Formats: sequence, C-alpha cells, structure tokens
Amino acid sequence: MKIITLNLNGIRSAAKKGFFSWLEDQQADVVCLQEIKAQEADLTDALFQPKDYYRYFHFAEKKGYSGVGIYTKHKPRHVARGLGWLEADQEGRYIEIQLTHVTIASLYLPSGTSGDARQRIKFEFLKKYHSYLQFIRNQSLEYIICGDWNIAHKPIDLKNWRSNQKNSGFLPEERAWMDEVFNSLGFVDAFRQVNSLPDQYTWWSNRGQAWTKNVGWRIDYQIITPGLTDTIESAAIFKDQRFSDHAPLLINYNVIP
Repeated sequence: MKIITLNLNGIRSAAKKGFFSWLEDQQADVVCLQEIKAQEADLTDALFQPKDYYRYFHFAEKKGYSGVGIYTKHKPRHVARGLGWLEADQEGRYIEIQLTHVTIASLYLPSGTSGDARQRIKFEFLKKYHSYLQFIRNQSLEYIICGDWNIAHKPIDLKNWRSNQKNSGFLPEERAWMDEVFNSLGFVDAFRQVNSLPDQYTWWSNRGQAWTKNVGWRIDYQIITPGLTDTIESAAIFKDQRFSDHAPLLINYNVIP
C-alpha cells in the first residue's frame, strides 16, 4: 500500500495549485488530508471526487476551518468520525477507516501557537488522545495514524530547535508526550524507521525565507502500531511542487489492505 498524508491548508486552495492532478499520478491506495477548510456543499465539483476513490470527511462546524478527510481505493468495512469529546469533534479533527487488515486514520492535532488558551486546549487534547491511543494498543488491530500532529519530537525534527524550546510545537511537555506515544505505548514513527537524516521537514513558516532556506519543522507523521514496522518499504517527503505550507509525506508498506 502507498499512503500519503498532507495538511492542505484549504482543499480548494490546494486544488488550484494542482494537488488533484498530482494525486492522479501518484496512484496512492489511501490519502489522508487535514485542514480541509470546507464543508460538503463546497466539494460538489468533480475535481474533488477523483476517479476510483471512495471519499470520507469529518468537517468542522465552523466554516472555513480545520476538518479532515480520507480518499481510499479500498472500500472500508467501517468509518468512524470524531473522537468522542466536544472540542475535538466540533473542530473536525479525526476520521478513521477500517480496512480488512489495517485501520487508517487522519488526525489534525490542535496548534497552540495562537496563545495560552489554545495551548491549554492542546494539552487537554493530548491527555484525552493518549487514552484513545491506549485503547488502540489494547485492540488486536493494526493502525496507521496519519496527520499533522503539530509537534516536532526531537531536535533533529526542526531547524532552529534551541530557540524554539519555549514555543508551542516544541515544548518539553509536548515532546515528553510524544516520548510516551513511542516508548510507553509502543507506537512507531514510520518515517524515522527508514530515514534518520537531518533537515527532513514537512512544514515551513510563510515568514521570511523559511521554504527557500529549508528552515522547517517535521510535524506531519505516519505513526503505526509496532506490528507494521517490518512492512515499511520506503518513505519520502515530496517537495518538487507546493500545494500548501506543508509537504506531502508518502510511505509505501508491504501490507495487504
């Protein structure tokens, strides 16, 4: 299976930048999208219904905000929207599809960069989502959780880590939470299993010349249950064309859907 994840920063904006033409060439099995910034009524054009794909969305209640989606060539056995608590579900931050042998999710974890109030919401989300991740590990299902986690895990995962240790996205508490995900809960960072190089980023600020100078953050992940570790064949961050302030993360797995 080839799986792509991308924060679109607006599905309509990304479409104008050629995202769906590029997607047609990729022939991915599953495509996980975040920050749709649209409602169902905005996506009636055939462009948003690519051939051979089933499509599922979890929209935010607020128009032009947040939202996640999944395009899949394999019809799911089950689709679940939301995580079961108000803040997450009103903002359309989670959707998962259960295929025959693997469950795939699209997650858009909150950012805390706009101020203390949003950072408190982010911390509460992390606390509750940790419980959901524990629930996943108690199941017998294999999971691939794609998305914008809005946290750079280690210093290698952002360019200017020393100056960002007091900033949302690289706070000690956030990084410790990621440690819990990987160490205590046993999840695996699929990209880092096959690529341990520095300067591998998926998001760049629109300020300054961040993109040109590759001053970025790796905050987009495919995080998997440990049973899938040996199935990872290759991983790449696509930077030849820009559809968003994020870059697509593409990972190939030797696994039957």
